[in-house]
Amino acid sequence: MFLLRFDMRAPTDGPAEIAELYAAALDMAEWADAHDALSIVVSEHHRSPDGYLPSPLVLAAAMAARTSSVPISISALLLNLYDPIKLAEDIAVLDIVSGGRVTYTIGLGYRPEEYAMFGVDLDGRGDLMDTKLAALLAALAGETFEYDGRSVEITPKPISPNGPMIFYGGHSPAAMRRAGRFGLGVFAEGGDAELEEVYIAAAHAAGHEPSMVFIPSSEMPTTVVVADDVDAAWEEFGPYMLRDARAYAAWLGTEHVAVSRSDADTVDALRSENGAYRIVDPDEAVAMIRSGHPLALQPLVGGCPPELAWTNLRCIADRVLPQL
Repeated sequence: MFLLRFDMRAPTDGPAEIAELYAAALDMAEWADAHDALSIVVSEHHRSPDGYLPSPLVLAAAMAARTSSVPISISALLLNLYDPIKLAEDIAVLDIVSGGRVTYTIGLGYRPEEYAMFGVDLDGRGDLMDTKLAALLAALAGETFEYDGRSVEITPKPISPNGPMIFYGGHSPAAMRRAGRFGLGVFAEGGDAELEEVYIAAAHAAGHEPSMVFIPSSEMPTTVVVADDVDAAWEEFGPYMLRDARAYAAWLGTEHVAVSRSDADTVDALRSENGAYRIVDPDEAVAMIRSGHPLALQPLVGGCPPELAWTNLRCIADRVLPQL
């Protein structure tokens, strides 16, 4: 019925301290577990002035320790910025301690400053992804193989058969072809429905049975707040939602397609879009869920102070979930 996403933006001029936001995220993960959330999602970016989460496996491990059953998704994991063998070891350990509850969506990444910080060539990122993805999957499958001139076998092995579930993200035909070629499922950021056909053809050509494909509709909100008084909530939450929207818009530029994209430059404009960022009342939230659209919550959006964020979650627990 709902999922929670955390990117841990903590602007230095925001009202909440970064340690307070991280503590709240762990408490909210526990809340999500107790209220049967569909998933907890943690993201990854680097060299962001607002402290965007750079180490998603660390936060996912902490959340796994505080929860017992809720699935945890790392989306997206920027594989090109890692050594794939060490990453496979970390994923294996996290698979063990979480009881196999953590899944991954691999992302290519698009920010030049991130690639530069890790000394990775941005122009060659497609070929590098092919090399690193092949190594990561072989390591997680328990194979002994050669990588970069050295023998590799990771121990301990993941407890999930053939390793944890891994998807590939993106919104281009090239991303769909890569997912199909490696036999991965797809979690796209957006794009045309025809992308699924590209993926299916690539999977069949590589001898794989197509897996799950999720291409979100442009009508699907990605950050939802639920409140009894929608007007008052826009005054309280709106500035934090706008901060998040403007940060993503600056990164995406004019070339990248994503359903979460907004070009609003004021809270009123963001509200008028009725797009990725929405505030709804409990009855609208129930209708949204019943129509097949889970609530995509980002409670700490834009560095929203925890005491305000909890009002959103309490409204869902008290006014939405009982109706379902």
